[in-house]
Amino acid sequence: MGIEDWPEQTRPRERLVREGAQALSDPELLALLLRVGVRGKSAVELGRDILQHFGSLHGLFGATLDDCTEVHGLGMAKYAQLQAVMELARRAIAEQLQAGEAFGSPDLVKRYLRMKLGGQRHESFVVLFLDVKNRLIADRELFRGTLTQTSVYPREVVIEALDYNAASVILAHNHPSGMREPSEADLRLTGALVKALSLVDIRVLDHFIVAGPLVHSFAEHGQI
Repeated sequence: MGIEDWPEQTRPRERLVREGAQALSDPELLALLLRVGVRGKSAVELGRDILQHFGSLHGLFGATLDDCTEVHGLGMAKYAQLQAVMELARRAIAEQLQAGEAFGSPDLVKRYLRMKLGGQRHESFVVLFLDVKNRLIADRELFRGTLTQTSVYPREVVIEALDYNAASVILAHNHPSGMREPSEADLRLTGALVKALSLVDIRVLDHFIVAGPLVHSFAEHGQI
């Protein structure tokens, strides 16, 4: 039975309009993106199967195009839709960080970084450049690969910060392994960056490690 054959009060679209998006389950919300199911399955049933396949929403949104095309009911068009939704959400949060005080909203920063880095399969080092009111000026990926103190050059981070006329920065990188605790190399790198940036009067407010849905804050653990 297709969704169009369901009683109107149980259809996801009608329920969303009537009760709000928060009232819908993950498969129901995904069904609204998918729009149609496949032979023998409604869009909601297909959404449930897709989430089971990827393990979670996080796993789905972090999937590659190749991952998606291996699943019946997904493909390039649906992959593009999912990526568009994620990018719109990232940009909406970035607008909040640009308008407000980023360091005063650590949960918002964590959410932004989870969306930006949580699904990546490669290690990435990102810097958020902030103005004197701790508003986001820009964020840049400055390095990609295995992080060490010799592969992320403090001089390059300092140059970028000066170019943006940043008053402070927030550092972030991800651990695709899923382990959020900092390594000795992470701690040494952070110390080197704090020292280099302090020479030009730029503060390092925090360093976040994103490990899938988990985020570790150096500042919250007294490591910066």
